[in-house]
Amino acid sequence: MANQTRAHEFILLGFPGSQYLQTFLFVLFSMMYILTVMGNMAIIILVRTCCHMQTPMYFFLCNFSFLEIWYTTACIPKTLAVFLGTSRTISFTGCITQMYFILSFGCTECFLLSAMAYDRYLAICYPLHYSSIMNSTLSAWLALCCWVCGFLAIYVPAYLVTRLSFCGPNVINHFYCDLDSWIVLSCTDTHLLQLVAFITSFIVLLGTCIVTLISYILIISTIARIPLAQGRQKAFSICSAHLAVVIIGYGSTIFLYIKPSVQNTLALNKIVNTLNTIVTPLLNPFIYTLRNKEVKKALEKALTGM
Repeated sequence: MANQTRAHEFILLGFPGSQYLQTFLFVLFSMMYILTVMGNMAIIILVRTCCHMQTPMYFFLCNFSFLEIWYTTACIPKTLAVFLGTSRTISFTGCITQMYFILSFGCTECFLLSAMAYDRYLAICYPLHYSSIMNSTLSAWLALCCWVCGFLAIYVPAYLVTRLSFCGPNVINHFYCDLDSWIVLSCTDTHLLQLVAFITSFIVLLGTCIVTLISYILIISTIARIPLAQGRQKAFSICSAHLAVVIIGYGSTIFLYIKPSVQNTLALNKIVNTLNTIVTPLLNPFIYTLRNKEVKKALEKALTGM
């Protein structure tokens, strides 16, 4: 049965509709994907080439932009093929691989957001000791731990998916392989998988969210005590971009994964997943360039120099 399951193929339904709708979605998603890659690559190049941006904050931002590129790449190319109708089928191995990488990148994003919040907490609440605490070694270790923990967190749920059997319909009501689709299609008991997935989501999402919230509560309380309005504005501008990304990212992700049941939610999940895997990675570069004055000035200087 295991061998038969691994050789099984699935059909990605995508967004059902007319050919005009499929063409429109293909063009829309293609443009969003290109802009996402270009925007995040621009941030990486900008940070790496500007000497005054060689700080832990921008080191984490580089990691985050690099992550967003691969996060959306794990999803979009196959989605575009589904819209064109050229390749709606996907093998069991390809499906489980896609799911593993998308969920791993999602977990890594949560860990990176909490590390970035901790970095901002140290910079604003302990400015005199910041450079000695958050040095290049600590920031590198934090980034490495975020990536390792993100990929390890999904190992057990992914392994449990490989033990499932599929003897009924093979149509996945989504534009990529996600965990809920596996649970709905399986003809074997999935209670253990759902429990493990819920516990993993609870620990990763709420754990990192608590760290992030505590960091920002302390940051806001420190900013409120700054006597000069100009100083408060400067401190808030440093972390406002990251705070906007946190609100968008955690809002959609918690909705998707912190829930006891997956029944009757696949159609709504597709809409929220579009926000989570496509729209958010596209918005992040614009949020950082518009809300972060240093990035904005560096970008203007680079464009002027061209």
